[in-house]
Amino acid sequence: MRAPTMVELPAVHRRVIAAWGAPIMVVHGVGYDLTALPVIVAMHRGHLVGAVTYRIDAGRMELASMNAFQPRRGIGTALLGAVVRTARHRGADLVWCTTTNDNLDALRFYQRRGFRLVGIRPGAVDQSRRRRPEIPTVGAYGIAIRDELDLALELRSP
Repeated sequence: MRAPTMVELPAVHRRVIAAWGAPIMVVHGVGYDLTALPVIVAMHRGHLVGAVTYRIDAGRMELASMNAFQPRRGIGTALLGAVVRTARHRGADLVWCTTTNDNLDALRFYQRRGFRLVGIRPGAVDQSRRRRPEIPTVGAYGIAIRDELDLALELRSP
């Protein structure tokens, strides 16, 4: 887990944009340019296998996007470990993220790693869809995508 090199960065951005459908992600009413945020990558034998973008504000690290391009191989767990180390190094006391109500896999992933549900914004995705109409209306497992859920991990001393 590391920051990408300047040579790798354009390919990382292309892969993240392909995964999310656009360079701009709208979450909790804010548009984030994923190509303007710091990124941590997971590489295996010279190939990009995962990436996470984030921002730190007021001692809190927010995960803007997280992708394990080869699921169920420990890539997400390794990326999350790198995120926690980075957050601690940068003085953050909390790591948090937002997902949608349909994303049962993400809810499972984060909760199994100590994150707790800390907020819900009913109808937030419906509002975000006004800015990004390409956001699907139905997601994983045939569940309508409507709401945003926040999860947080409090960082304690190691």
